[in-house]
Amino acid sequence: MNDYTEVRLGLEPCSETLTDILAAMLAEEGYESFVPDSMGVTAYIRKEAFDPDALDRIIREFPMETAITYSHSIVEGQDWNAEWEKNYFKPIVIDNQCAIHSSFHKDVPECTYDILIDPKMAFGTGHHATTTLILRRLLGMDLDGRKMVDMGTGTGILAILADMRGAASVDAIEIDEFAHENAKENLKLNRSQNVTLHLGDASTLATIRDVDIFVANINRNIITADLPAYADTLSPGASVILSGFYEEDIPVIMKVAETLGLEYADHTVLDRWASLHLKNQI
Repeated sequence: MNDYTEVRLGLEPCSETLTDILAAMLAEEGYESFVPDSMGVTAYIRKEAFDPDALDRIIREFPMETAITYSHSIVEGQDWNAEWEKNYFKPIVIDNQCAIHSSFHKDVPECTYDILIDPKMAFGTGHHATTTLILRRLLGMDLDGRKMVDMGTGTGILAILADMRGAASVDAIEIDEFAHENAKENLKLNRSQNVTLHLGDASTLATIRDVDIFVANINRNIITADLPAYADTLSPGASVILSGFYEEDIPVIMKVAETLGLEYADHTVLDRWASLHLKNQI
């Protein structure tokens, strides 16, 4: 069995989008698995492949505004699937309705919706508060026959659940190639029939219209910059579900939303993270 270097990266501020992007950049340098949390991400790479200079370069070139610190240590070789199952990617059950797990998990609770996620990268698995908040939203909404956009789909969990809950179509958009490939694999694993996966940014929305439910789990700065593009896709009375920011960021987003005819409906909070629900009044 191979020895690994465990690298702990702290981010301030931290969000699921930031850890997703960082994990994708690390993956390009040979890092094999990632454990995100509310303070950063722990990444693993084979001992012989660890390059401090490459890690310093990734931190210097990181495209988002956040301070990144790191430390590292050696982890002796072991059965990594067993370690994942025991310590890291544990099954998640959302409100006794939706279970998210990997193929190696045993004794997964039986739920109405069972989502299978490839464990080769952990970010976007539903452990982060923002993903949980939106999953809860989707479980409580009528999705039957609705047209949805999942902006920044990551591993595809939200799109997969929407498909399972009867959405007529889901356009799932992801800017990162590594995450896009993983989403493609997860859509196949879950036999998602009505999801169209796009590689791109908000410009992809130019050809998408008459959306009933628009979901974006990204971060405040990207959301406020791209909100006009989101609004252009909406049908009258459509719902916009946003997350990836703190509760105190809501007024900043509302300042932009109100100029676009998007009205505050409600918001929910988990561990300071918020999910904001807007209604299209145009």
